[in-house]
Amino acid sequence: MPPISTKTDKPRNTKKALGRIMTYISSCKVLFIIAVILAVAGNVLALIGPNLSGKAIDVIAAGKGQVDFNKIYYYVGLMIVFYVISVVMSYALSVIMIKVARSIAGKMRQDVFEKLMKLPVGYFDKNQAGDIISRVSYDIDVINSSISTDVVQIVSSLVTIVFSLVMMFVISKSLMVVVLVTLPVSIIYTKYMSKRTRPLFSKRSKSYGRMNGFTEEMFSGHKSIQAYANEEGVIDDFAIVNMDAADAYYNADYMATLIGPSVNFINNLSLALVAIVGALLYLFGNISVGSISSFVLYSRKFSGPVNEIANMLNEILSALAAAERVFAILDEPEEAADSDDVTDIDNVKGEVEFDNVSFGYDANKMILKNVNLKAKPGQVIAIVGPTGAGKTTTISLLMRFYEINKGSIYLDGVNIQDMARKSLRKAYTMVLQDTWIFNGTIRDNIAYAKENATDEEVIAAAKAARLHSYIMTLPKGYDTVINGDGNNISKGQKQLITIARAMLDDSALLILDEATSNVDTRTEKAIQKAMLELMKGKTSFVIAHRLSTIQNADLILVVKDGNIVEQGTHESLLDTKGVYYEMYSSQYM
Repeated sequence: MPPISTKTDKPRNTKKALGRIMTYISSCKVLFIIAVILAVAGNVLALIGPNLSGKAIDVIAAGKGQVDFNKIYYYVGLMIVFYVISVVMSYALSVIMIKVARSIAGKMRQDVFEKLMKLPVGYFDKNQAGDIISRVSYDIDVINSSISTDVVQIVSSLVTIVFSLVMMFVISKSLMVVVLVTLPVSIIYTKYMSKRTRPLFSKRSKSYGRMNGFTEEMFSGHKSIQAYANEEGVIDDFAIVNMDAADAYYNADYMATLIGPSVNFINNLSLALVAIVGALLYLFGNISVGSISSFVLYSRKFSGPVNEIANMLNEILSALAAAERVFAILDEPEEAADSDDVTDIDNVKGEVEFDNVSFGYDANKMILKNVNLKAKPGQVIAIVGPTGAGKTTTISLLMRFYEINKGSIYLDGVNIQDMARKSLRKAYTMVLQDTWIFNGTIRDNIAYAKENATDEEVIAAAKAARLHSYIMTLPKGYDTVINGDGNNISKGQKQLITIARAMLDDSALLILDEATSNVDTRTEKAIQKAMLELMKGKTSFVIAHRLSTIQNADLILVVKDGNIVEQGTHESLLDTKGVYYEMYSSQYM
């Protein structure tokens, strides 16, 4: 197996991440355009209010007994109408953005899942399942939340800021100068804090991914933890990982939280200066009370969105950090596409040949070195050797889960590089030591190997795997539902289900990687006949540690340090009294 990767995601350009998000938003461009129109129109209607308020105040300021109440009622009525319409638009906007966010999140998850299905096996060997799940669930949720609340809010805020600036400039150029003195301070401070805060959110997302990966590993190995009475040790280890995630969360939010109050302080300072300068201008008769009121209201309208954007910055930065992790998956190199001249294979005979094959997960460290072997159709080839010798790696190369560094592998005389991967892999049936059971009925799990398998075929496969009698003891028989982890059945029964699944496949080649490791000795002996029936007429590659299971193999390969050091039948290898003899003696003599 390849080593677990310790690499971190490559740093990404913010503009590129934003561009990718906007690409997803453009998939719902009609709804998004409607949302933007509603946001702009609703804000414009709401922003007319301060101007109408100022006019109403000027009417009131006309003097005692000179107030035109009809105008006041007119302006107040318009304000109420505009604000009501603005509220209705805001509600419609929220509904639309929820639909947009749902659509985008669904498409993003679909794209990521499809991408994961196209990635080579090596990616999953090197990355924690929990971290991958965290990206598909938590990180996309963060992006989804930001899109549904922040994107249009930013558009609305920008409209409010621009409209307010224009209105303030129209009302009083002198007071506008005061605002422009403090505005650059807010922008420079926000930009400075953003640069400091963004890496902290990236670190937070990665810490959450590590925590989820650790949690997934510990829960999947819960029985082993209890068996070794190591609960306290695992709790201590989780405390470290959890504290790292908590610290990352605190540091990111602490820095981001400073931005809002600081910008708010600058804006309040601006408002105070506006009030002072406005009072002086009023004393000299250069501005009316109504104009000052309107300017102050527009000033608040202006500073409000600035504060909101500053307060939203932590959510935006968090979404960008999450987007980087999601897009890192989408940018992973896929399994190399088949060349145009590859062929599909039909009527496979099952002749397999390794010609001087060398391979290493690291190009500087070869695991298999100049391996040569030839399996004739229908032969049973057993591969034995110490842990880490390269047995499972050999099997992975047969199915092109990894590409070899040197040499060639042939199937029926044709280089597997010239075959379509899908066609090549369909030529094999595989039963692994690590059983894979999905959430569904026993019937569904067995029938997975063959499309449109009949009940008769499923039952026949279960009988051949010595599983039928057990299934019939269950209340719902073949309709019994197995949960995703298969925790409601034993490991041995899960192994038997995968063997029954293999019985349905009529491929010409068979791979058994410690296929009976999870069944007891008695069950293993009972299933040997079924296994022999399964292997009949098929070229079979069997990896086994229990040498009793491969004594009848046509050819036994002894792998050590990446080399085939011995090969022959069980009897001939015992006669040589070499590595195989020592392995057999350690088990049975």
